[in-house]
Amino acid sequence: MMTNDSILSPRAPKAVGAFPHARRAGSLLFCSGIGPRRRDEEAIPGVVLDTAGRVTSYDFAIQVHTVFANVRSVVEDAGSSWEQIVDVTAFLTDIEDDFATWNQLWQAYFPTNAPARTTVEVTRLPTPIAIELKVIATLP
Repeated sequence: MMTNDSILSPRAPKAVGAFPHARRAGSLLFCSGIGPRRRDEEAIPGVVLDTAGRVTSYDFAIQVHTVFANVRSVVEDAGSSWEQIVDVTAFLTDIEDDFATWNQLWQAYFPTNAPARTTVEVTRLPTPIAIELKVIATLP
């Protein structure tokens, strides 16, 4: 669904702030940070929390699969496609332990014509997740 140049995907998780899932600027689509939460679910896929809400363990591969599904929803609902993704910035909370899995799954999702990519480690993300993606795609 589009409101002006703002994109709000009915399939992606609701934003954790006052911003759209993406914005159209000419023939480009700029996605807001997208994480592995699922729409209308409180639990985060692959994350185990203690009673105080701290992460005790997580399955990074499950989070990558889910974040890619969320990215696909946003770009498709905006009128673009997976193949039109041209740039990805990945924010990981544990690059030492998760980078090999990230590379392996990246190659599975982008076996040919992969977008440009930057991967950085961050101390934490706004919710207890281990990955968030910032994506740019072209629009037809």
